[in-house]
Amino acid sequence: MRRVPMRVVVWSTGGVGSIAIDAIRRRTDLELVGVWVHSPDKVGRDAGELAGVEPLGVAATNDADALIALAPDAVVYAASGPDRDGGAVPDYLRLLKAGINVVSTSSTGLVHPPSYFAPDWRDQLEAAARSGGASFYASGIFPGFASDQLALLMTTQSKNIRTITASEVALNDHYPVADVMMDGLGFGRPLDFDPMMKQPGFIEMAWKAPIYLIASGLGVEVEAVRGFFDRELTDRDIEVAFGTVKAGTCGAVRSRAAGVVNGREAIVIEHVIRMARDVAPDWPASECDATYRVDIEGDPDIHCVLTLGEAEGHGAGRAAMASTAMRVVNAIPYVVDAAPGLLSSLDIPTTLPRHAFD
Repeated sequence: MRRVPMRVVVWSTGGVGSIAIDAIRRRTDLELVGVWVHSPDKVGRDAGELAGVEPLGVAATNDADALIALAPDAVVYAASGPDRDGGAVPDYLRLLKAGINVVSTSSTGLVHPPSYFAPDWRDQLEAAARSGGASFYASGIFPGFASDQLALLMTTQSKNIRTITASEVALNDHYPVADVMMDGLGFGRPLDFDPMMKQPGFIEMAWKAPIYLIASGLGVEVEAVRGFFDRELTDRDIEVAFGTVKAGTCGAVRSRAAGVVNGREAIVIEHVIRMARDVAPDWPASECDATYRVDIEGDPDIHCVLTLGEAEGHGAGRAAMASTAMRVVNAIPYVVDAAPGLLSSLDIPTTLPRHAFD
């Protein structure tokens, strides 16, 4: 029988992890029992202090074995970095083999496990989950809810569909992880620098999970995924959370991945990120700093716009991180109850929040 409250460990105390800690401490059905940190200077510090809230009496540690020994019901895995999957998969394997359920914002390719870019890792994770009797679920806001579940919800109004486009237009000057923003996406770099996103096949790999999840939900086959990547320079210095984006370097990034169905580009994921609102003025824009759209061409045409937080300012960025965190925190009870294995949003009920009005 499931324990109540469910015992939870949060893995990493960055923006998403800190929000998860704050959310868990407010829930009567969840109990924070441990926190993992990467930085040695965070070891031993109170989890509440690291999350910017009141002391919680839980000391952060970098001892994974000690956290596994706590036998938590679930781990909220929110570690970040340019090689997120390479660092995360060994952790997932240890946790799942120990019978610990995992909800993750780190490995967005596992939003749809059957299409995961590393089949060997996927098979190892599946075997670990089944041997440990545990489940794994990955989500977030984009990839995640706005790029798959929201799109599928909108299709419940459709008679026929020609194209589905899920897009994000965001001001990401609040995001503090320099290696992701600079080495991964190319912000603050000249155009002759090749970020990870520009590597051949990377966009197709990075965005195929929500494409395949939508396709699976609608019962169609994706024949191919086509990628597109573009950048625009800033003509002035921009101060952002990870440093300074110098004039003459990349200040905006646009990526597009299109899933081909029945010979045409039918399921499209598009992403526009800016470091300032006035960069790349000819690209899709929004009055809000975190905007998500679903546009369906069909019968009927459908247009849905989702905004998070305040129209302008860092509140929008924090709202996007909160949404990312809560997608997995709210999923914990459903993942704990699920059959062992690798899950997608197609495998569990809508993860309605519990105790949201407490």
